[in-house]
Amino acid sequence: MSAAVLMLGVCPLMAATITYTISGTCGPVLSGSDPLGANGESGVVTAVVTTTLTPTTTTKTSATYTLPAGAITVLLGGTSYPASASTVKYTFPAAGPDTMVFTATISVDHIKGTVVGTASLAKGSFKSSVTKHPTKFSPSPQALTAAITAGGPGTQIKYTALGSSTVLGLSGTASN
Repeated sequence: MSAAVLMLGVCPLMAATITYTISGTCGPVLSGSDPLGANGESGVVTAVVTTTLTPTTTTKTSATYTLPAGAITVLLGGTSYPASASTVKYTFPAAGPDTMVFTATISVDHIKGTVVGTASLAKGSFKSSVTKHPTKFSPSPQALTAAITAGGPGTQIKYTALGSSTVLGLSGTASN
């Protein structure tokens, strides 16, 4: 009987998780030389985020969360790159699309790099409660349109390794 009481006491404390998946086709190359050959290949950013996290920084229209190692995995052109350190930033400006920006430090064969994936979502996808804890976006799934300029509107992936930086558009879907 006491074991059942203990289990009931622990269950409400278990954290829920959200799995965000941004997937599609990489391209066009918006800047850089694309040494990984990702242009025209599949690209997937998967992030598993615990809903009990507290933000590292917040503003009136954004929240950034620090994620543990392994929370983000990047798949570019068939090669998987697990992250050792990462963040996710949710932005819901007064005008323009809501965004999620995933920043991940990756290491392959002792070569470190970074990947920044920006998903441009429909306006109103996030509620302001995302400044208190990670939340799902709605609707899900959503179609993603590739950016046509580096740093411009639209969905894009930037990767940096060996001193070289490449930005690619990404068209596909976002889901949670």
